[in-house]
Amino acid sequence: MSSFWRCRSSLFIAITLSLLPNAWAINTPLDLATQPEQKASAVSQLPALQKPEGLRPCCAFGHDLRAELKGAPVPFYRLDNIVESHRLGTHRYNDSVIRGLTSIVGGGSEKNGIIYTTQSGFIDTAHVRDSMDMTYWIASQLLQHQGSAFRVSLSNELARRDIVIRPYQVPSDPQQAFSVVVWTAARVAFDLAAWHEIAQWYGFESVPGFSEGVSAFSPEDLYSNLLGVRLAASLLLQGEGSQIKEYNSHATEIITQALDQLGAVPKNVTAQQLDRLDGQWWDSQRRVPNKWLVRHRKYLTQNARQPSAIPGEPGANHALALPEKVAGITLDDVAALELIPIKASKQFPTFHEKLTRTDFQRLAEQAEIEDARQRPALNAK
Repeated sequence: MSSFWRCRSSLFIAITLSLLPNAWAINTPLDLATQPEQKASAVSQLPALQKPEGLRPCCAFGHDLRAELKGAPVPFYRLDNIVESHRLGTHRYNDSVIRGLTSIVGGGSEKNGIIYTTQSGFIDTAHVRDSMDMTYWIASQLLQHQGSAFRVSLSNELARRDIVIRPYQVPSDPQQAFSVVVWTAARVAFDLAAWHEIAQWYGFESVPGFSEGVSAFSPEDLYSNLLGVRLAASLLLQGEGSQIKEYNSHATEIITQALDQLGAVPKNVTAQQLDRLDGQWWDSQRRVPNKWLVRHRKYLTQNARQPSAIPGEPGANHALALPEKVAGITLDDVAALELIPIKASKQFPTFHEKLTRTDFQRLAEQAEIEDARQRPALNAK
């Protein structure tokens, strides 16, 4: 059976399952239109949340990956990093790096990895979850300091990362006011994800000595982050974030619902799609964390995105975006990410007083030029 018919059959099964009554179905209307509905249908107070600690370990693009340590092959190790939409486990807010590592080898409450969808191509569920949690936390901070000036710092990533909250006229309508908070949080959360891709390319290491260059600008990464902030916004705008337990439950359900709505396929079809791109997007002869295991990258940093164009799959092009204004308020005037130079910032070509989103694409394009210059031939040592 051709991959075309497998994908069609998988989509038919997903649609059929979505119409059946089942335990995981939720009442939340799932808005995956390119431009989202902006206004909250419910308003809730958000709990005091612990700041997200690090990111879930995510997967290098490819599957059945082998590993090396300081250039030496690690024997008998294969990373099965493909997941299925109904076998993702239970979402847990702020899942730690340690629990995330156990999920990669089959432990922990979450199961994360790569899944192919017929409308949006490849999705990395770790990126989806991280950006959902970051949106939730930022929204809680904005709600606490609504309309006031405030600055909150996160851990350094080749720069000090500050979220700068500015004074603004809070709308008198509670639903509009809450919508401003949620969509501002979504925009800042996405910017944090975009900066992480940039920092990885320029040398940031979550664990000192372990390069993350293989992950930088991976073709599925930022689209997955964008999907995550959109899903978090959908939950919060329905008033489903007043308790962490409630958020975790609905996050578990909505991730599966979104993947099915986007045409999630079975594990074997994801593997077939990855195999089809071996030698184009990735190189199965290389081992993690070799940077050139991933041969194709997407260097765009904007929050209006389409999936990376997949050869032979023109239908995998579902665009997603974030609003710039809500209730007449320009969201970047409410809060924004600022990067303040530290000692490690010397790895950037130019970095003076601060960097903002307006600098991201320039840094990404410089990375693209350098990668084009250094990329080895396929199967080269």
